[in-house]
Amino acid sequence: MSELTDSAETGTTAPAEERAELPPPPEVPPPATVPVRSAPAGPDATDGTTDGSTGPEAPSTGAGPEVPPAPVRKDRRVLRAVLRWTVATVVFAAAGTSAAYGITRMDRTDVPGLATETDGRWDYPTISLPPLPSGSPRPFAESNRGSTHYADLRRLVLPAPNGAHADPALRGSDGWLATKTFLAEYATRDDRETLGQQLTDYGLRHIAARGWTTPDGTRTRIYLLQFGTAAVADEVHSQGLTSYDAPAHAIRGAEQTKTDDAFPAHATVDDVTRNTFVETKPYGAEQVREAYLSAGDTIAVIVQSRKGAAKAVPFQQTVALQSQLLG
Repeated sequence: MSELTDSAETGTTAPAEERAELPPPPEVPPPATVPVRSAPAGPDATDGTTDGSTGPEAPSTGAGPEVPPAPVRKDRRVLRAVLRWTVATVVFAAAGTSAAYGITRMDRTDVPGLATETDGRWDYPTISLPPLPSGSPRPFAESNRGSTHYADLRRLVLPAPNGAHADPALRGSDGWLATKTFLAEYATRDDRETLGQQLTDYGLRHIAARGWTTPDGTRTRIYLLQFGTAAVADEVHSQGLTSYDAPAHAIRGAEQTKTDDAFPAHATVDDVTRNTFVETKPYGAEQVREAYLSAGDTIAVIVQSRKGAAKAVPFQQTVALQSQLLG
């Protein structure tokens, strides 16, 4: 097979022998050089090239003296643009970092768009433990073998939240409540008599109490019952007031109750035993929630009721705060 080459004239292929007999193509002279006008003086003068080269030298055409092209310098506008974007990037990064740090230092409700509505908790005043008599230990200190509360029991009752109206019936005489007022919380005469006798038999020392009503209609009653020793209080709590899954005596208006399984476990306070119950449906005009706390020589009975339904959050808050005061 003969060797094939490209034909410059026809665009087809022909044998190499035929190509050899063709005359060589005429020599094409190089294109004439176009005269270049003098560029104005200045730092940005350029000849339109981008790599700084002037191209091959061309012969003179006689049109005038050839003007050499001006040397090419990199466009400073590009450098200035790059510099501006670099500075802007640094500024925005710094501003973003400052804003992020500022938000982490703010409360959630201080950040626009992140403010959350209240979850139903009450606004309590500042709460602090009352002072102890000189030389007296805390109830669960190692040196306090009887787990006795030496602080004034009346000052261990949780104060009313802001905006609540105090219940004068629970003020008692000089801050001490009569036993019959506490027993009035229970539904039947038999319950009141049975529990009253138990309190006498176990040597109840005194009762401190407080009650209030909040603007939403929730009524709260707190009773602190103090006994001679922690062992006696624990016996009254586990045998006289509560059982495993229900109160030992029905509170007025709450004949049917169940264990409040929704009470958060993280609200538990060390050294305080807690039993909480909630009235089951169908209930009457109002729902009742109740809690029994055993803390050393003292028992707390907490009752909350509200028309329609007693809210869980303020009840949990009240029980947790009272537990902390006793613990």
